[in-house]
Amino acid sequence: MTTAAVATSVFSGRDKILLGLAGGTTLVAGVLNYVSTSEVLNFVVAGAALAVLASLVGRSVDALGERLGPAATGILQSALGNLPELFVIAFSLKAGLDDVVKSTIVGSILANVLLILGAAFVVGGLKHGKQKFSAEQGRNLGLMLMLAVLVLAIPALTAALHTPAEGHERTLSVFVSVVMLLLFGLSLVATLRKSKNDTETSHSPVARDNETAEAVRTAEEHGEWPLGLAIGMLALAGVGAAFVSEWFVSALTPAIETLGINQTFAGLVIVAIAGNAVENVVGVQLMARNQPDYAIQVVLQSPVQVALTIAPIITLLAPLLGAASFTLVLSPMLIAALVMSAIVAVIVVMDGESTWFEGCALIALYCAIAAAFWWG
Repeated sequence: MTTAAVATSVFSGRDKILLGLAGGTTLVAGVLNYVSTSEVLNFVVAGAALAVLASLVGRSVDALGERLGPAATGILQSALGNLPELFVIAFSLKAGLDDVVKSTIVGSILANVLLILGAAFVVGGLKHGKQKFSAEQGRNLGLMLMLAVLVLAIPALTAALHTPAEGHERTLSVFVSVVMLLLFGLSLVATLRKSKNDTETSHSPVARDNETAEAVRTAEEHGEWPLGLAIGMLALAGVGAAFVSEWFVSALTPAIETLGINQTFAGLVIVAIAGNAVENVVGVQLMARNQPDYAIQVVLQSPVQVALTIAPIITLLAPLLGAASFTLVLSPMLIAALVMSAIVAVIVVMDGESTWFEGCALIALYCAIAAAFWWG
């Protein structure tokens, strides 16, 4: 078999488009970083490249999951799915952009819980009407999200309420970070144990009935990547995301100054959406294919992972990035936005049903919160 034939059998049409976009946008972003005098152009192109690389990371993780099974897939998605976002936040912290870091963490949670979940509900509702998913799954994810948000809010509350812990926010932030990572580790153990006890059919996040059988087949129509290729693609996408993240952050401050955008709004909206490109696209696509159980998992797992992994990892690595005083103390408005989004998420998913109007309401709340941060 020729090399071209092998490539054809391994890569689907969508894979080829994704690889072409990833290589092309990364190359252009690199060239512009060194030759362009327009920071706004550099920022836009680097953001686009980051979004495409995030999608390639997600595709590579999916390909690994095809070989390693559903439990391992969950672990890989948890550990690697947010790599581009982690790089952006790390480089932002190294550059001293604390406001961008904190607002990006919050913005990533808000974008998934309100904007992406809302868009998924709208698209799925308009195409299929009322959609149903596992109410138990929705409640469990909502509970995990609420707990993660409340734990994340504790350092800020100690400062805002002037408790005896005030003045020890860094120590408290480190302790809270360790607790969140331990909780995340326990959730992985629980997932592995449940996956071992359950059969693949009963535990599958995709409903296996006649109504969704065709949607499942459509979702699985892509080339099968060998294990070595999947690992290589993941490594390549990760390295590319690291370089592009640095270019993106270097252009961030001059670009937002030129555009008249403050750091908080940039992190809350622009950086957060670019770093969550995988969930932005996949979650909506799954609802459009009438796979609401899988869509809910994809969309709501991401904010839980951000709260339980990204925030604590950045806090613990802060001294190595030249930000030894970094804490998880968020502004009262950021805390309020987090709590509101978590409460709304629990309400809309606990009944196991979604409609397009609920999606519109979620998007409206996101727009209102984003507008409140336009001035800082």
